[in-house]
Amino acid sequence: MWNKNRITKLLNIEYPILQGPFGGGLSTVQLTSTVSNLGGLGGFGAYTLSPQEIYDTHKEILLKTDKPYNLNLWVNDHDIIDEKHTKKQYQKAVTAFKPYFDLLNTEIPGPPPSFESRFQNQLQVVFDCKPKVFSFMFGLLSENIIEDLHQKGIVVLGNATTLDEAIALEKTGVDAIVASGFESGGHRPSFLDQAELSTTGTFALIQLTREKVKVPVIAAGGIANGRGIAAAFTLGAEAVQIGTAFLATEESGALQIHKDFLFSDVARSTTLSRAYTGRLGRGITTQITREVLTATDQTLPFPLQTYFMGALRKAALEQQKNDFVFFWSGQIAPIIQYKKASTLMKSLIEEASELLR
Repeated sequence: MWNKNRITKLLNIEYPILQGPFGGGLSTVQLTSTVSNLGGLGGFGAYTLSPQEIYDTHKEILLKTDKPYNLNLWVNDHDIIDEKHTKKQYQKAVTAFKPYFDLLNTEIPGPPPSFESRFQNQLQVVFDCKPKVFSFMFGLLSENIIEDLHQKGIVVLGNATTLDEAIALEKTGVDAIVASGFESGGHRPSFLDQAELSTTGTFALIQLTREKVKVPVIAAGGIANGRGIAAAFTLGAEAVQIGTAFLATEESGALQIHKDFLFSDVARSTTLSRAYTGRLGRGITTQITREVLTATDQTLPFPLQTYFMGALRKAALEQQKNDFVFFWSGQIAPIIQYKKASTLMKSLIEEASELLR
């Protein structure tokens, strides 16, 4: 039975289908609980939340479901080197992006405020809340921390974009590895090398990782239906993590225009770019991503570029000039069909069950 394996036993779920834990306000309690209640593993991306907000969100989710869910954080939540470097990059960003601010008749924001990492305080809340599943991205946790999480009864998942990252994660003691192919929407959670050099496709990454690590592999990227699930399982995955298809549902926190675009022809073209946040991520191709490309040397370090581009995004949405807004999307968007998470989940289960009998 495809839905009876190490992952379903480890996570205590009925079906090895994980909903991607979206950050930046895209996750919702409703989406997370819906997926978990239907036998999968709902996910909530909390890297932008304060410790108190994480605690409150956890309590809200527990009111909606008694099933496991996945709380996700970023180990490395900024790329800031020092104040001198930030000032230099700010001037480069002003030069590169001024034409787009001018087109929208919007003032360029001043230098961004200081930023302090939240991760250590956020991690403490994980120990306090004790979610059944905790996943992390953009780095490694020490073996001691992972052992402490295990002592609290928490299952730990790490995210890898290359075989080397998967091997490094396994050495720290994670319970399973999310193999994130470059087809995925959103940020690329690479941590051992530049994200631009860590672009292995999902189906290659599944096979490479399955050959070299002993813990279960969860396939992420380019999967939106039962056929994708069946293909991933055939290549050695024991679960899948689905992002874009769930992001497009009514229950997600994405703007309606974002959801509309995911169901439109514009979703046929996606781009990996640093232009909007300072970290490499995949979204629907825009005029800016076409002209600025990855913008590696023309952006502020993450997350300061997000602040810098905030005024541009706000003006573009208000003026309905959506070609200046970066909407996260994976390459698989053109085949998504369902606008309700429950309908999507049931379709995934039925189609995968038929193909993996």
